[in-house]
Amino acid sequence: MGTKKKIVLLGAGYGGILTAKKLANKFKKDSDVEIRIIDRNPYHTMLTELHEVAANRVEEHSIRIDLKEIFAKRKVEVVLDEITDIDLNNNVLNSESNSYEYDHLVIGTGSKPTFFGVKGAEEYTHQLWSYEDAVGLKEHILNMFREAVKEKNKEKRKKMLTFVVIGCGFTGIEMIGELGEWKNRLCKDFHIDKEEVNLYCVDILSKILPSFPDNLRKKAEKRLRELDVEIMTNTRITEVLKDSVGFEDGGSIATNTVIWAAGVEGSDILGDMDVKQKGRKRIVTNDKLQSVDYSNVYVVGDNIYYIPEGEERPVPQMVENAEHSAKVVAHNIYSDIKGGEMKSYKPEFHGAMVCIGGSYGIAHVGMPGKFLSLSGFFAMLVKHLINLIYFLQVAGFNKCWNYLIHEIFHIKDNRSLVGGHFAKASPNFWLVPLRFLVGYKWLAQGIDKLPKILENPSNIFLIPPPPTDAASAASPAWEASADATSAATAAAETANNVSAALPVPGFIEDIVSWSMETFFYTSDGGYTVLAEAFQAGMVIGEIIVGILLIIGLFTAAASIASIAMGAMIWSSGMGSYEMLWYFAGTVALIGGSGSVFGLDYYVLPYLKKLWKKIGIVKKYYLYT
Repeated sequence: MGTKKKIVLLGAGYGGILTAKKLANKFKKDSDVEIRIIDRNPYHTMLTELHEVAANRVEEHSIRIDLKEIFAKRKVEVVLDEITDIDLNNNVLNSESNSYEYDHLVIGTGSKPTFFGVKGAEEYTHQLWSYEDAVGLKEHILNMFREAVKEKNKEKRKKMLTFVVIGCGFTGIEMIGELGEWKNRLCKDFHIDKEEVNLYCVDILSKILPSFPDNLRKKAEKRLRELDVEIMTNTRITEVLKDSVGFEDGGSIATNTVIWAAGVEGSDILGDMDVKQKGRKRIVTNDKLQSVDYSNVYVVGDNIYYIPEGEERPVPQMVENAEHSAKVVAHNIYSDIKGGEMKSYKPEFHGAMVCIGGSYGIAHVGMPGKFLSLSGFFAMLVKHLINLIYFLQVAGFNKCWNYLIHEIFHIKDNRSLVGGHFAKASPNFWLVPLRFLVGYKWLAQGIDKLPKILENPSNIFLIPPPPTDAASAASPAWEASADATSAATAAAETANNVSAALPVPGFIEDIVSWSMETFFYTSDGGYTVLAEAFQAGMVIGEIIVGILLIIGLFTAAASIASIAMGAMIWSSGMGSYEMLWYFAGTVALIGGSGSVFGLDYYVLPYLKKLWKKIGIVKKYYLYT
């Protein structure tokens, strides 16, 4: 196999990606180690968010991250291929046209739906286990409403508007919850009475979400009923047909849409592997997460079958398991190659969350022995915070930014934990007059003061006088300072009217006084050179900010600078009440006001392209 050690990761799910990134970091200076990740798709899919696309809460691309972006500037080769055979004895992976040798193999191929032998389930149900599944299901639901609005036959129309989710676990409850919310928009768009739409959630178990405490399950049930979902527990599915689903008691539901979310098993490739397996194609591992049959084969995420010491059940198939196992596998492979002590897998799980639509959820989270039950806003807040932690590891700032955009700022129909308060968008052209006005005011102030700076740089009028001079209101220094107050803030009152100044908290006054005495005042009651430089900088800053706002170039940065200058004037005790509209106005201008009748429309897209090509930017995902 040559001198280089070859590490191959099969599958680009959460576990595979996190393991590959950790390995790349550990071996970044080792030229004798190759790391390769193989997946049949060129992107990573956030499987926990599939229901949001299927029910049209977020855009399709929001749950997809390109693998080459994830591993940009990292020591990981991304290979797009579908492995059909794993030769564990000869350490080779085979596809239809290629072979890949390895010294260490990491299995993270994830799971697929299992149908428990139910007749017709695989053929006639919609699954929710891939990006394609989510997109296809969304289109199917939309098409049912498109066709139903034209259908004159009542029975056919009823089947089109009846939706059945099989499985009341995490995936099933999240899917039916999202559909319950989306129903309102669909009925409005297609002019269909809500009473015509029937939603069912069916499970053989006696209760929904069996891993949650009873108090949270009851809240989940209440929320589902508010969304007009009929819950059918203790109901065994016996058959699924093209236009109905049948039950053991002889009953049935006529429907054109059955969504299967009743359980998972290991991916197809695992079924063909000659390794010990338990629990629906999960690979049995030791405490080092090595296959019990092959010490150079490691397992991450859903594919692990391992019962930690003191536990009765194997580790759960959830994202946190993928995250924890990735750390252990990366460490143990590094130790195996470089030497060192291997770690045992001792996971501590911190609970679970389920969202029932975009604005309500339940969560049972905490530390072992100390769990909290949350619902509503706080449960959704925890869900989003934990998702951000996961996404920060996968694709850093870029993914976290996009997640917030899709979940909070560009959300449709108020389907978020804060409703639509952050999603109310208005055209930027309404801000053009405000941008011109604020820009003109800063520019006029700067131009008015510039001659004084050029004439005598040591004439300080933008900084309060030293304490020794402040006692005399008639002194020249005080008069100059008072004039500056009027010029800097454009106050309506005269400069000598002290009551016109915005109040400043005492602790801020103390900080400002200390900084003035340290940097701007001399021991003999004069000003330092730094004071002269600061004053000149402020005047030049006012001119630059004014110009940038007027021409609409770098308006976000110029607006923030405007706020900063206003804050400095206010904190020095020289800001009038007119300064308040500077603050309010420039806050409004931060969000893309230069994209209309401004140079930002032309300049920023070009700069973004150049920015994204920078190596460190790509590596640390510092782009949007």
